[in-house]
Amino acid sequence: MADLSGVDVFVAAAEAGGFAAAGERLHLTRSAVAKAIARIEERLDVRLFHRTTRTLGLTEDGQTYYERCVRALEELRAGEAALESGRREVAGRLRVSAPVLFGRYCVAPVLAKVAAQHPKLELELSFSDRPVDLIEDGFDLAIRNGNIGDSVGLMTRTMGQEHIMICGAPSYLAKHGRPERLDDLLRHTGIVYGGAGHIRTWEFSAGERKTLVEVTPPSRLRFDNVEAIADAAEAGHGLAWLPSWLIRDRVRSGTLIPLLTDVPSRIFVTRALWPETPHLPLRVRFAIDALAAALPGTTEL
Repeated sequence: MADLSGVDVFVAAAEAGGFAAAGERLHLTRSAVAKAIARIEERLDVRLFHRTTRTLGLTEDGQTYYERCVRALEELRAGEAALESGRREVAGRLRVSAPVLFGRYCVAPVLAKVAAQHPKLELELSFSDRPVDLIEDGFDLAIRNGNIGDSVGLMTRTMGQEHIMICGAPSYLAKHGRPERLDDLLRHTGIVYGGAGHIRTWEFSAGERKTLVEVTPPSRLRFDNVEAIADAAEAGHGLAWLPSWLIRDRVRSGTLIPLLTDVPSRIFVTRALWPETPHLPLRVRFAIDALAAALPGTTEL
């Protein structure tokens, strides 16, 4: 029986066009990839790649071997998927990273329900607003809003959209009136997200071309926590620009009033990220599917 060790490395090198690129894909060093290829070549007594200082291409033998290896790996993956689909139990440890408040309000209830439905699943949910390295930090899955930065080696799936809106308390509006258009915000008091001299601007899409417009009211209250901003807005200290999932219950109870609802605010995309893998573990797939079904309903009023 042929030794299959290193076949996935060979296929990755052929598809990536280089040892370094294959290493990034498989989370191996360039040296480790080169050694794996050399072992295969020695065992088969053939040369698989034409190597130059700038290019890497398959030899005729390499092309033949590549085509057979791809089919073999596809069969292996299909067999693994068949075994997974036949299992009724989701088991093992699932480590997930999520933003602090979005994770608490939107992600945790969904994953806690998944864990309750599968007694052999161990859930570890870490809350952090800072990006994490899924590979280095050992996370199976991460949920992020907005820009995800460098996603090399990661798979992504769009979960929904985070809608941001202006709101104010009835007591504030009774005293200062309601803004009717964006320019009116400059005559109101804002409660903004910021710290260390930096303020997050309020962003809107205006006109037929959806041009990005920034309008931030004057402010004396600046917090680096959106829940504290919502509390201050509810207390009547000013207007706030907050995600709909955070203020939904306050809006429904009447303690906060949505404003300028006909002016679209910037929308942040919510995504799931997980390490690229030829076979996604069942527990991760269940978590992704559950979040994809639930999160879109959490991001609108």
